[in-house]
Amino acid sequence: MGERLLIERTERICTIRINRPEKRNALSPLVFTELIDLLQQLRDKDEVRCVVLTGCGEKAFSSGFDIADLPVDASPEIAEAAKGDTPLDNGMRAIRDFPYPVIAMINGLAYGAGCELAVTCDIRIAADDVRFSMPPAKLGIVYRWRGILKFIDVVGPAYAKEIFLTGRAYGADKAKEMGLVHYVLPREELTPFVNRMAQDISENAPLALKATKTIFNRFFHDQRFCPQDVQEMERLRYEAYRSEDLKEGQRAFREKRKPVFRGR
Repeated sequence: MGERLLIERTERICTIRINRPEKRNALSPLVFTELIDLLQQLRDKDEVRCVVLTGCGEKAFSSGFDIADLPVDASPEIAEAAKGDTPLDNGMRAIRDFPYPVIAMINGLAYGAGCELAVTCDIRIAADDVRFSMPPAKLGIVYRWRGILKFIDVVGPAYAKEIFLTGRAYGADKAKEMGLVHYVLPREELTPFVNRMAQDISENAPLALKATKTIFNRFFHDQRFCPQDVQEMERLRYEAYRSEDLKEGQRAFREKRKPVFRGR
């Protein structure tokens, strides 16, 4: 694979590291393309029984989707394209549909799409000094409804509303209280703990692992919106992509200041 992902195999465990430490392991279409290809290869060979997903370095699991890849001026064509499946959607789906468990080893901050990346994994284990945030509202962005649904499934509607409407950053202990993560550990204990759990999983019966994950996925997948609901949510996202507030949010992010939103 390319340099965006580093791969380590130990028996029936594959550890994947997002390798963009200079950008706090920000996600991009190319990162997701490589991730999708890798997971498909692992799926085809059917040798790996557990995947561990983490970030390089100690500062970030992933800081989210690379702001440089977001358009400064969202044209109608770009806004229209945002209605369909994106590399981000397809990458998240590849994790969800991978037949064996995926563990998020959260070794640093998990913001935006990086936080969703962690939530998409089956099990989430964090160092005690990491932080979590979903800041799209601070940028004038309406987050993808598929992503919001995952947070509702994981932490419930009350905490999901708080996370998305405030855009606040939460420490690891609060994230565990909310249900965002399963375990919080001192940094020096994180990797050994994750490795032990991955080893336990990898020694279980493969057919049982695949069937159990499929049952959970089918349960969540069957909770669908009606077509009219989807159209309305996509319309709202479309309007936000064409708004002055989105441009102001992006400018403020680059200039490291608070945005001044005007609701248009």
